[in-house]
Amino acid sequence: MSERIEVQRFIPAPAVDIFAVLCDPQGHVAIDATGMLQDADGRRVRAVGDSFVVHMDRESLNDYPLGKYDVTVSITQFEQDRLIAWTIFGQLKPDIGHVYGYRLDPADGGTAVTSFYDWSDIDPHWRDAKIFPIVGESALRGTSGILERAVRRGYPQSST
Repeated sequence: MSERIEVQRFIPAPAVDIFAVLCDPQGHVAIDATGMLQDADGRRVRAVGDSFVVHMDRESLNDYPLGKYDVTVSITQFEQDRLIAWTIFGQLKPDIGHVYGYRLDPADGGTAVTSFYDWSDIDPHWRDAKIFPIVGESALRGTSGILERAVRRGYPQSST
């Protein structure tokens, strides 16, 4: 079984507009299809090592009794308008080590957006728990659809 999920969606918008949503902490909340991301604090990310806090509600998945909690999103890969990936640090220890991200490739009339979720390097404690993937393919596809809708509607208003 693969330890990585990838879904691709063509979005008829320039990569710069899509990437602006992905660099905005509130953008992550706006496009989340799981219902877990409730709010975020922090500045727009611009480089590897940048981070922001997301206020979560695990009751949306009803799979693990965490309730409401905060996580820190830490950027692990960053290529302006091309690639963004992050891992999560939170209250669960040891740190899990799963990675989420997006790769953006120019395409005729827009951008091919690949959303990915990779748990191949998770801590053995969590591997043994057999709870992965936490977010499935349908949630990645849903988030990609919401991302397209957000960009079409002009979110965010400014990339600064």
